[in-house]
Amino acid sequence: MSQEPGEIWEQFAIGLADMARDLLAQDSVQGTLDRIVEHASVLIRGCDEAGILTVRHREVSALSATSDVVRTADKIQQDLQEGPCFDAVTDRTQVYAIEDMRRPHERWSRFAPELRKLGMGSMMGFLLFTEDDELGALNLYSHKPYTFDETAQRAGWILASHGAVAFSAARTHQQLGHALETRHEIGEAMGILMERHGLTEETAFKVLKKASQDHNVKLREIARQICRTGDKPA
Repeated sequence: MSQEPGEIWEQFAIGLADMARDLLAQDSVQGTLDRIVEHASVLIRGCDEAGILTVRHREVSALSATSDVVRTADKIQQDLQEGPCFDAVTDRTQVYAIEDMRRPHERWSRFAPELRKLGMGSMMGFLLFTEDDELGALNLYSHKPYTFDETAQRAGWILASHGAVAFSAARTHQQLGHALETRHEIGEAMGILMERHGLTEETAFKVLKKASQDHNVKLREIARQICRTGDKPA
């Protein structure tokens, strides 16, 4: 028995709300990414597999995937420098799709046949972005062709938008945590230099900074070394 559009969207809205609460509960960026792809594979009708990748300097990095098949698909995009999600990130286009992997595809003439060999019939790619930050692409795959209709595309875009915000927030939280940890380590190292070597606070910081520049090592690593040894850096 087929569902009415209203029922489909009601179920999706409930699932999206559950996803939002679940993503908020994650304590790491990786945990957030893994849950995004898991929710996508459940909430988007016809989706069998999902993954998130990013492209920097035309190098593809698989951030999360529901299976090794998806990781292989990401590697194919890297090897061929071609594919919907590769383009979503590099061209900043929000939505790409291949409706039928069995048919010749003008834009991705090499990628589509390779995906078909993996047992994929169709796919969609969505840019994961926020207003200030392009982050990557969400890939949705189906084993059957012509799986993703307009409703599925719209739902995928909505889910990707929510996922991007959660991804960005998780990353910001992680960066703040690292910054606070770094600040604590630098402060501890400065305290050691001041106590053991009779330096002023200003001089202690200059010693850390100079050592970082001279050795081309991050300030945090210099601070860690001082905290371990108690020695003034050369």
